[in-house]
Amino acid sequence: MTPYPEEPWHLAGQMYLSLWLVPARELPRVADGTRPVTVAGRGVAGAAWVVYENDSVLHYSELLRAVLVRDGHRPRVCITDIWVDSAASMTGGRELWGIPKEMADFDIDRTDGVRAGAATEKDVLTTAAFAPGRRIPGRWPLSYRVAQTLDGALKTSRVRSRSTVRTARASWTAHESGPLRELSRRPPLLSLALEDFTLRFGDGAPTAVTPSAAQDRDRGPGR
Repeated sequence: MTPYPEEPWHLAGQMYLSLWLVPARELPRVADGTRPVTVAGRGVAGAAWVVYENDSVLHYSELLRAVLVRDGHRPRVCITDIWVDSAASMTGGRELWGIPKEMADFDIDRTDGVRAGAATEKDVLTTAAFAPGRRIPGRWPLSYRVAQTLDGALKTSRVRSRSTVRTARASWTAHESGPLRELSRRPPLLSLALEDFTLRFGDGAPTAVTPSAAQDRDRGPGR
């Protein structure tokens, strides 16, 4: 078994994200116990290239597709397709959170905008080009939960992030016989570059409170 860090994972890097409104019949299958959020027969799907670097617990590249879903009335994000170039990330993602990670080779060039491609031994997955635009002032926080199937049950995991945000223009080209072929059928509704993000993925084990610590907490400072 490939070793991997315990949760939560603290990650940092760059993300290049596009969002689409997709006819419900074209959405990929989502986790059991969830349903896509749809309006007028369309759902929200996203795809992203991610480079985990800087202070990340693991350094690797990633390509993912996800769908906005609901768990009851609660909005969630379901990762339906995902590839990485780290065996530790693949194993950890599957075993900790039920994220269906597969291995792929990546070519990501960030010298002039962003040009990215990914392929497995069987498929050329997709290529994309991003041209980052205007920076939106501030660093933007985001908190949500990912919903996946783990050991036959619904597993939700908390994600908290903060990043600088830029608008972007993006084009995606996917092989017609590949698993991401729908990405080429229409232009993205919105594309963003999330620069120098920090991210905490997963829920840590609860901290045990000893009786003496509990008494000190209840007394409060100076008592």
